[in-house]
Amino acid sequence: MSDELDELYQQVILDHCKAPRNFHTLDGANRKGEGYNPLCGDNYTVFLKMDGDIVREASFQGSGCCISKASASLMTDAVKGRNKSEVKALFEKVHDLVMTGNGDAEGVGKLAVFAGVHKFPARVKCAILSWHAVLAAVEGKDGPVSTENEKN
Repeated sequence: MSDELDELYQQVILDHCKAPRNFHTLDGANRKGEGYNPLCGDNYTVFLKMDGDIVREASFQGSGCCISKASASLMTDAVKGRNKSEVKALFEKVHDLVMTGNGDAEGVGKLAVFAGVHKFPARVKCAILSWHAVLAAVEGKDGPVSTENEKN
């Protein structure tokens, strides 16, 4: 990755960290996923308003590091309008991108900013936390999910 691209990606992450999008509880949410990173204490709840298997609205609330907050912010925008299987497919693409930096970036849009996270193994769990929570929410799973078993 070029230095200019790295700098742009860092700016996007900082922007979403300082001014996260969809950072609120969602009135009328009919699905919820809770994510917890025991290593650093990141803790987020993802709220979804689903119509059948389509995510109509998404938000999140909680606390964590800049990477986890930016990831949750970008994730809430990315899942809106997608159906359950599309959210699962996007999770897989983002997961691969965060873990290896070599994921299929096609169709991930701004989420490509997390391609460099694999260089910092301690941050992989931060970047993927909200994605585990949204996956649990679309699947209707109760109880918190954790990144404890996430391999970096």
